[in-house]
Amino acid sequence: MAINPDAVGRTYDAGSASWTSTDALLYAVGVGAGSPDPSVELAFTTENSHGVQQQVLPTFAVVVHGAGGGSPFSEVGEIELAAILHGSQKIVLHGPLPVEGKVTETGKISGIHDKGRNAVIETSAELRSADTGDLLVETVSSIVVQGAGGFGGERGSTPPWAAPEREPDVTVRHVTRPEQALIYRLNGDRNPLHADPWFARQAGLEKPILHGLCTYGFAGRALLQEVCGGDPATFGSMEVRFAATVFPGDTLDTAIWLTDEGALFQTRVGDRVVLDRGTFTKRTA
Repeated sequence: MAINPDAVGRTYDAGSASWTSTDALLYAVGVGAGSPDPSVELAFTTENSHGVQQQVLPTFAVVVHGAGGGSPFSEVGEIELAAILHGSQKIVLHGPLPVEGKVTETGKISGIHDKGRNAVIETSAELRSADTGDLLVETVSSIVVQGAGGFGGERGSTPPWAAPEREPDVTVRHVTRPEQALIYRLNGDRNPLHADPWFARQAGLEKPILHGLCTYGFAGRALLQEVCGGDPATFGSMEVRFAATVFPGDTLDTAIWLTDEGALFQTRVGDRVVLDRGTFTKRTA
């Protein structure tokens, strides 16, 4: 599996993607909204509740991103699906996502790093309204390609991050469902690593794992409620590193430390950190 470090800076057109009210509702259920109390988060899980106007969870942006089908990875080299892990994810929202819409997406390969045994490929993208051209979302994400390092590229740097030396201001507990990955995959990520026991064993896992972006969505719900008071209009940016696997049925505890800009956060399963280096900023305009 040869990595081409000269691909850094190459751009790609990911085409267009559209979504409906139903897509937004399915995503919300896929990241646990409505459980255990269906009467909570009705704005995100229903479109016809009395006196409640439908809204979209901000982290739905990760589903819209890439939905157009374009990919830059053909420029990097042949990558085996079973060798890929999601490394990190950042979204920046420029306002609430509409209940239905269409976007065009352009992006680029913003970094390729040699971590020794593994390679890390970073991409960035912009999603704009197909109707107005307004910038709706920016994303930065990375994948870890296991066993593809050692090609002589730059290692890359890691920005400083440390959890405050005090108790979290709040810790939000979410219990995932045993079938959580089977629900979440209906949003478009059909990687068999999250559903097929045989494929999971080929990847060295005991059983299928939960999508990292599903865990990301659970943490995003915690931040939306505890930092933004449930208002998507004030949800600015959210960035994490995926630190460990999560299995459907696991209990997620998201610790949140409030800051002047928003919050720092970590998500754990028991003593294991599964989302690390979490940084969240509120949107003020």
